[in-house]
Amino acid sequence: MGRGRRGGYPRGGMPGGNQMNQLMRQAQKMQQELEQAQEEVAEMTAEATVGGGVVRVVIGAGHQIQELDIKPEVVDPDDIEMLQDLIVAAVNDACRQLDEKAEERMSQVTGGNLGFPGF
Repeated sequence: MGRGRRGGYPRGGMPGGNQMNQLMRQAQKMQQELEQAQEEVAEMTAEATVGGGVVRVVIGAGHQIQELDIKPEVVDPDDIEMLQDLIVAAVNDACRQLDEKAEERMSQVTGGNLGFPGF
């Protein structure tokens, strides 16, 4: 009881209170940045072209195909497998590009970690 202050804590409240407030502000700022990045990722698209431009695909969020363009000269009824391979290659390339773009954007917020930077 000889401390002279109620509760025995130094002036300003609990020990480390200022640091805790700073951490809370940083966490709130990171949450806002993360939400912004997630919105941007949801709007991202990626485009891939294969076969010298005969097949083009645009992929959006959730890896949904938004556009698929096939030049008529690549359509050969006797070689459907080639067309199938070109489409698969274009879709896979666009998906890879989209994943890389999303990962790059999110790592700007997280510092390259899934957790918080500095922790």
